[in-house]
Amino acid sequence: MLDPQLFRSDLDSVKLQLDRRSYDFDASAYEALESKRKVVQIKTQELQNERNKSSKGIGQAKAKGEDIQPLLDQVQHLGDQLKQAEAELSEIQQQMTALMEAIPNFLDELVPAGKDEEDNVELSRWGEKPVFSFQPKDHVDLGENKGLDFEIAAKIACARFAVLKGPLARLQRAIIQLMLDTHTAEHEYEETYVPFLVNADSLYGTGQLPKFEEDLFKASSNPDLYLIPTAEVPVTNIVRDSIVDAKQMPLKFVCHTPCFRSEAGAYGRDVRGLIRQHQFEKVELVQIVSAADSEKAHEELTQHAENILQKLKLPYRKVLLCAGDTGFSSSKTYDLEVWLPGQDSYREISSCSNFKDFQARRMQARWRNPETGKPELVHTVNGSGLAAGRTLIAVMENYQDEQGRIHIPEALKPYMTGIEIIE
Repeated sequence: MLDPQLFRSDLDSVKLQLDRRSYDFDASAYEALESKRKVVQIKTQELQNERNKSSKGIGQAKAKGEDIQPLLDQVQHLGDQLKQAEAELSEIQQQMTALMEAIPNFLDELVPAGKDEEDNVELSRWGEKPVFSFQPKDHVDLGENKGLDFEIAAKIACARFAVLKGPLARLQRAIIQLMLDTHTAEHEYEETYVPFLVNADSLYGTGQLPKFEEDLFKASSNPDLYLIPTAEVPVTNIVRDSIVDAKQMPLKFVCHTPCFRSEAGAYGRDVRGLIRQHQFEKVELVQIVSAADSEKAHEELTQHAENILQKLKLPYRKVLLCAGDTGFSSSKTYDLEVWLPGQDSYREISSCSNFKDFQARRMQARWRNPETGKPELVHTVNGSGLAAGRTLIAVMENYQDEQGRIHIPEALKPYMTGIEIIE
């Protein structure tokens, strides 16, 4: 959530910022609501003062032996007026909160203009695309008779699920293990295990609620619990409603979880294969930092995700998302897109975002600045390091041979118990 004080002090600047996102902000409606809030709040404070003054007068009149009934009636009347004013103020504040909850984060000044992914800016490329003397297969064809099964998954659940068996299941586990070992041993993240179900407060804190509820799976047995769409939600909420000691900063967490998404509105896109599933595995990186370290942490975390792709020798590119493609809570996002020979295109495998204090304000997550001794909002940074299913796809397609076999990358061989080729 954005700082309400910005709206009260410089509404024109706010509107210019939101115009960058093509967000239709009704400034006049906000001003009318804010003006009404001020009037009712002043009225509430005046009624409170009057009632307190009259209440004190009761004791004084009683001590003098005077008739206190008129004063009692007056206090009762003021109390009734105060309740009405408080109820009106509460309703206005709820309207303002609902309005603020729907407003996206301000974009970083470096975010380019643009409407959608076509306007994203490529920053760099790494690795050489493999050259095949044959027509490369996609992962669906490669996985046939190797343990990748969508029909059984649909029988067990429904479409957009998959079953992995044998060496392919081991290969995905090896990918996850490589990520966890690299991020903990080389990048100094703390491995973290979290609940896969979270409450509404947690989803509100990271910005999924109330705006994106249709994308979530809700637990019917407990209406306040949702399956996590990403480990970002439970891990970032570790610091909700707390003040982090400066000596603990920065906090760096890595977490492997399944992720669950309804993919509302996604039907017709990526219906083939593992690209867009209701359930998938991901290794998530989260950093909790001070405002001064926010930009540096974003660059560092993105490089940590890139290191996994480099270890696996998977060609990829790094793009800076434009204004129209940057997520609701994010101020600035880098996407890492891995090369998939079967699709003859780069596809997203990680999004690394800097949320600045947007999530922290919703979570009331703070740290105590030793220079001032006062609490300040933290900045939150997170990204996939990486999405395991999409990494599996990339390994399968980039390491295939003409016989449809899959060769195991050197970095994964220690985790594959001697398997070097999946026949």
